[in-house]
Amino acid sequence: MSLTEAPIPTFMGVPMKHVSLVTLCFQNSGLILLMHYSRIMPVTGAGRYLTSTAVFLNEVIKLLICIMVALRDRRKIDGSSSTLATNLRGLWADVFKADSWKLAIPAALYTFQNNLQYVAVSNLDAATFQVTYQLKIITTALFSVTMLHRKLSMNQWISLFLLTAGIAIVQLPATATTPKPPVQHGDGEQKRSLFTREGGYDESHMDRAVGLIAVIIACTISGLAGVYFEKVLKGSSTSLWVRNIQLSFYSLFPALFIGVMLKDGHEILQRGFFDGYNGVVWTAIAFQAAGGIVVALCVNFADNIAKNFATSISILLSSIASVYFFDFVFTFWFVIGASIVLFATFLYSKPDAPKKEEIAYIPLENTKVGDDDEAASIANVSNGDLGVRSAMPSGNDPKRYE
Repeated sequence: MSLTEAPIPTFMGVPMKHVSLVTLCFQNSGLILLMHYSRIMPVTGAGRYLTSTAVFLNEVIKLLICIMVALRDRRKIDGSSSTLATNLRGLWADVFKADSWKLAIPAALYTFQNNLQYVAVSNLDAATFQVTYQLKIITTALFSVTMLHRKLSMNQWISLFLLTAGIAIVQLPATATTPKPPVQHGDGEQKRSLFTREGGYDESHMDRAVGLIAVIIACTISGLAGVYFEKVLKGSSTSLWVRNIQLSFYSLFPALFIGVMLKDGHEILQRGFFDGYNGVVWTAIAFQAAGGIVVALCVNFADNIAKNFATSISILLSSIASVYFFDFVFTFWFVIGASIVLFATFLYSKPDAPKKEEIAYIPLENTKVGDDDEAASIANVSNGDLGVRSAMPSGNDPKRYE
């Protein structure tokens, strides 16, 4: 009897693993660039758009997308002849289970984190934010050790130390900066692109200290929420899309009542909910809403090493794009620090070498009839029959990356 491998999921002939990783790479880099530009671009209307409204719309869009995907999966369970009402009732029962309220805590934390991300990208350049935001690997690891009692390997502790050092080096100020010369054209006039400081954006309001504090708090919240989320989901059979619906649903309440109404309610009444919105803002919101979906695809079709590789590539893309669009200057310290961060990210996700099993040697002349069971067990070990055994060391649990 021949064993046939399960077909590899594809999209237009391309394996979904590659599709999800490439999408994650460009989504990560594109999101940071769009969010940063949306906070420094010329003001339209009565003022710049309110970030609380963007966070709320992000959760609404994400909720609608997850509901559509979950309904499609529910239809497969209920049968192709089932009605929409039947599918909705089944999905309602899945979403609002007795323990679904537990996700209200990480939902509130993620909402607070999303608001802090806007504060950070409003005060840091895109490249520095992208590198510094890798602090979430450190916070997630520390919360995993304290809350889940997870053991980290020596390589992972070394990578966390390197990651901390690399992020600190990136923050070192440049000793000197050279202004970017203007582009000259045949008529002698200076070309002004869409993103020149004179005509396309204003960075005068940026406060680096505020941005760094926002990143540190956001990364701490991200690590806490991710580990708590994992602790709640241990042993759960609920689908990924249903969990995303629960997270988005419970995120609507703090985003609406605390962010939109309490924080910016008075200003929204004066200016309107969509004041300051344009194509850039809507695109940034769509990219952020798609982020959770793309990560879900990577969880399903790729592994953590490939996911971290895509994240590292997105850091490089964001840095290069920042040079072109925002006149970002690569300093010596930024290059050194970013290189250390990239190396530490790879080192942290690298699986440890499997430990060799110690096989006891029993001379044939020393065996007895009663030793049959022991010999059989030794033979099974030597042949690779190890029973139920984790294929990955506990320190490399892929659920750690949220």
